[in-house]
Amino acid sequence: MRTTRLAEPVAAAVLAAAMPGSVLGQEAARSAVTEANNPLTPKITVNLQNYYTTDLFGLPGQTADQFLLRGLVPLKLFGQGQLLRATLPVAWAPALPDGSSSGLGDLTLMDLLLFPAGHMAFGGGPMLVAPTAGRKETGAGKWQAGAAAVIVMPMPDALLGALATYQQSFAGDDDRAEVSLLTFQPIVTYNLPEGFYLRSTATWNFNFDNDDYYIPVGLGGGKVWVTDSGATLNLFVEPQLTVAHQGDGQPSFQIFAGLNLQFPIGR
Repeated sequence: MRTTRLAEPVAAAVLAAAMPGSVLGQEAARSAVTEANNPLTPKITVNLQNYYTTDLFGLPGQTADQFLLRGLVPLKLFGQGQLLRATLPVAWAPALPDGSSSGLGDLTLMDLLLFPAGHMAFGGGPMLVAPTAGRKETGAGKWQAGAAAVIVMPMPDALLGALATYQQSFAGDDDRAEVSLLTFQPIVTYNLPEGFYLRSTATWNFNFDNDDYYIPVGLGGGKVWVTDSGATLNLFVEPQLTVAHQGDGQPSFQIFAGLNLQFPIGR
């Protein structure tokens, strides 16, 4: 089954983490759990994440899967801290009227300038989407530009935050639809003992080109380990249910799972 193949990298990482003898140090403190879930943590980060959609509105019997390979590198230019993030999806999607299609999706680049503000932190900057998808079902076929903004408020036992992006197409295949997309991701985590935590991070999508949208709500959990070198391993799963939508092809229910790795700089 193709969806299973796309999820193999995440599954392999999960099994590796669960094997005896894996290189994990003492249990992470609660502050380390908060840091591991903070999208503005200035560490080299590798994310292996997967969305498996079990139901799509208006497409009975169809499923979809998207594996995300994401990397984040902290930089400092002219005294200004920033985070450069790149996301490359590998997707399996329905190909109407029947069948399916799989392949690379569109590459997204994001540069967030960091602005600490007391107990909160803010990041904002430009983003660019390149039409790297080889099939029309797995990408938009358009160059897109826009902006992203993140705000987070870390607390001893929790993390509150939000990530918002907007992207607008400006070039590409003339036969493909224009893109005008707004996303909003509330971020809520609550720390539990021994490195465990609860999470809700579902992303809302609003397509202004055709007025389609969907608003999911997620509730899941995860666990963070800290190695002796200071690196963190963050394993999680979060089922997400769409509570409001407009338009066919939007996910009704999906399972978001992943493995996030963070590596401190200079150690």
